[in-house]
Parts: sequence; C-alpha cells; structure tokens
Amino acid sequence: MAGEPQDDCLFCKIVEGHIPATIIRETETIVAFRDINPQAPTHVLVIPKAHYRDAATLAAAAPELAADVLRETQAVADEDKLESYRVVFNTGTGAGQTVFHAHAHVLGGRGMEWPPG
Repeated sequence: MAGEPQDDCLFCKIVEGHIPATIIRETETIVAFRDINPQAPTHVLVIPKAHYRDAATLAAAAPELAADVLRETQAVADEDKLESYRVVFNTGTGAGQTVFHAHAHVLGGRGMEWPPG
C-alpha cells in the first residue's frame, strides 16, 4: 500500500535504520543521505520516509510530501555550499530508476552536461 514501508525496499530499510547510510539531513518526513556510488562530488539522495514507488506516484498521492522532498534538496545544496546543482527524479526503469522508492538525486560540485544522457 502506498505510504506504508515495504519489506523488500532498500530505502525503507535505510529509513528504519536496518541498513546503514551516511545520513546528512533528517526531518519528520524525509531522509537525505550520500549515494554509495556518487556521480559527482556532491551526490545525495533525498527520500520521503513514506514509501511511494516513484516521483509521479508521490506527487499524485502526497503533493505536500513531494514539496518536502524538493525543499530539502535546497537544504542539501546549501549545506554543501553549491552555487548550482541538478535535481533528478528517475521514474521507471527506462529512465534509470533502480530503487522503486521515490527519491531525488542532488548532484553538484562539477559541471553538468546537457542533454544529461
């Protein structure tokens, strides 16, 4: 069920403290942690604590929670003193989503190419 922790979800396990992560921010609704395979000097994942399969599902079911995720991307950028940065939501396998728990990638600290890939 949307919003409920999923036993087979890596990010739900991080939220619950069952899998370690380098957590840099946490609020009542989100957790932000360093990516274990960084693609830029700053590569942080910002996730809602509640489980939603992807960004589209999150936005439709809980827009206020989606706003919390976006708000925290700015806080991450501020903490890492990024003047510019990229926020990426991969939705679906064709877009590169590998963990099916909505999450934003905050990437910065180097130049970003366009188109991204």
